[in-house]
Amino acid sequence: MDYVSLALKTAVAVVLVSKILQVFRIVVWRPNALTKCFKKQGIRGPPYSLLRGSLDEINKLRKAAEEIILDTNSNDIVKRVLPHYYIWSSEYGETFLYWHGTDPHLCISDPELARQILSNKFGYYNKPRARPSLEMLIGKGLALINGLDWVRRRRILNPAFSMDKIKVMVKRMVVCSISMFEEWKHQAELAEDHCTKIEICGEFQKLTADIIAHTAFGSSYIHGREAFTAQRELQRWCAASSANVFIPGSQYLPTPSNLQMWKLDRKVKGSLSRIIESRLTSKISGGADCPYGDDLLGLMMAAAEPTQSKGNLKLHMDEILEECKTFFVAGHETTSNLLTWTMLLLSIHADWQAKLREEVLEECGMGIPDADMLAKLKLVNMVLLEVLRLYCPAIMLVREATEDMKLGNLMIPKHTLLTIPVVKIHRSKEYWGEDADEFNPMRFMNGIPKAAKHPNAFMGFSIGPRACIGQNLAMLEAKAVLALILQRFSFSHSPEYKHAPADNVSLQPQHGLPIIVKPLNM
Repeated sequence: MDYVSLALKTAVAVVLVSKILQVFRIVVWRPNALTKCFKKQGIRGPPYSLLRGSLDEINKLRKAAEEIILDTNSNDIVKRVLPHYYIWSSEYGETFLYWHGTDPHLCISDPELARQILSNKFGYYNKPRARPSLEMLIGKGLALINGLDWVRRRRILNPAFSMDKIKVMVKRMVVCSISMFEEWKHQAELAEDHCTKIEICGEFQKLTADIIAHTAFGSSYIHGREAFTAQRELQRWCAASSANVFIPGSQYLPTPSNLQMWKLDRKVKGSLSRIIESRLTSKISGGADCPYGDDLLGLMMAAAEPTQSKGNLKLHMDEILEECKTFFVAGHETTSNLLTWTMLLLSIHADWQAKLREEVLEECGMGIPDADMLAKLKLVNMVLLEVLRLYCPAIMLVREATEDMKLGNLMIPKHTLLTIPVVKIHRSKEYWGEDADEFNPMRFMNGIPKAAKHPNAFMGFSIGPRACIGQNLAMLEAKAVLALILQRFSFSHSPEYKHAPADNVSLQPQHGLPIIVKPLNM
């Protein structure tokens, strides 16, 4: 027995020592080694603090930035949404090292290096493992997965986002939009001055949620309301959690925040499951290749059937649920934010609002626009691209080096996180000229590649193989909604508006956006 007891104690001691050494390596040795590695290459940054890294300084700077109200005409938002980047880049240079807890982040602001990272097709720069709260929010779908799993799902989902499929969706987009705009007009008619104040941010969130529900899931905002509302609340929890160090395993503890997120996640899954079950029971006839319909949900459902799936192009029901979460969030969030910031900039720049209205009336008249009409709206397209440049939904992109890599003149150790501050690159005077902070849609007159001094300085939808699968849908939807508004209303921002862009997982107005709309031809 003594030998058995001694052996057990020895085994326990070995495990404990091994764990202690592992923690020491992560918390102390590796940060010190990486700091020295990058220092030899001329890369500096804020000092590493035990366990917290640079988080305390980041949180302090962010808290101070939240109090800043910018001039409404100012598009120089970096100091508000990424205050630590703004300060550290001036102190340490455009490429610097900082720590999010024990995770090393190397800031890459050179669009050529960003292109090499984002365009790599060999899995050397993967999406890093997301926090459980983010996975809960947007699902373990196309936006977060890597490798062959990503390749398989992308191939299955690509047909749902072909231009032929997207063009057919315009009619449904218009139907969803017109009912909302009729309500705006009715409110204005009841007012003495025939104007009404609309909280445009919330309105567009409901509208784009309704559009994605109809076009991708054959449902409606009403049926998916519980999922949308719960995901909106989850988004706030997710943004708040990013300010803290993540301790592996803590997502399983029944803390007040976890209990609330679990509750919200159950609501999301329950709502989406009902939509999926409804499609299963109804089985819309879409032909032999699309027995469940030819929208996004129909294609995913067909890929779950053994008789329909081709080879490895198969989805399991739990994967469908995760992809639904991804597209319910991403499918309306990007367009909602794009429309919101477009309304702000056109309310400030009345000359451009007039130019776009003239173009819309020339190409579409007062009729219902179709995809071919929308394709002719060149000025509208230029304005939307300029809005994406100044107020891109994702203000930074992150990739993880899966091997020791050579990037330009830099040696990047394995597991270093490379952060690309899109919002900063989009304002670089080196690439965009002295008017980089100004609203100037004419810079896109000859297309995206020629808009800046580097063809990849614009990353509104990211670039490379992992560029947003829904970018054509988002742009066409934004054009359709904007054309309908310009046909019917003139608008200006309310004097109550406080210009305070905020990073809430995506870029949004911290205090909302009240817009005063006035129906035309009254």
